[in-house]
Amino acid sequence: MQTFIKHTGVAATMDRSNVDTDQIIPKQFLKRIERTGFGQYLFFDWRFHPDGSENPEFELNQPRFRTATILVGRKNFGNGSSREHAVWALDDYGFRCVIAESFADIFYNNCSKNGVLPVVLTGDQVQKLHENTAKEEGYQVTVDLESNLVTDSHGFEASFKIDDFRRQCFLEGLDHIALTMQHEEKITQYEKKTLGLL
Repeated sequence: MQTFIKHTGVAATMDRSNVDTDQIIPKQFLKRIERTGFGQYLFFDWRFHPDGSENPEFELNQPRFRTATILVGRKNFGNGSSREHAVWALDDYGFRCVIAESFADIFYNNCSKNGVLPVVLTGDQVQKLHENTAKEEGYQVTVDLESNLVTDSHGFEASFKIDDFRRQCFLEGLDHIALTMQHEEKITQYEKKTLGLL
């Protein structure tokens, strides 16, 4: 997965609590076997009308959010089913980070395994980001994982917590496979020994 050290990007706000994974990536798009290509289906039932035309009322269809790479939600983001495809869709669409007051546990873990940084801030801090985004088109936020800070150019600053192991995986771009491959030499030795090649 990609490393995440420090990222500055346009923030898009989603003023909804309990955004579930069935809405993030609807079930009809789970037949793909690749981990890519899901971005076009992100929030499909909210982004598009039944005839396939864009719903101009949906947040991400607003021109000011077209280039957003940071999504600011509310409470309990990513609840519902445990589909990992939801994170794949967010990543493929271009989001590097999701900021919310809270996340569903499985979704939070899936983010951590796929390079989309989940950041938990207080309700007041999240509210301030929503307000700032509404005031300024192209409003940008910086998420710095080295210092565990979310900032903007107007003086907003909020610290966030993340466990050390998860943080290190993001900083080094290590998913579970990459973590395992750090021990490739020992694994090879074990396999050779098991097969009687040593």
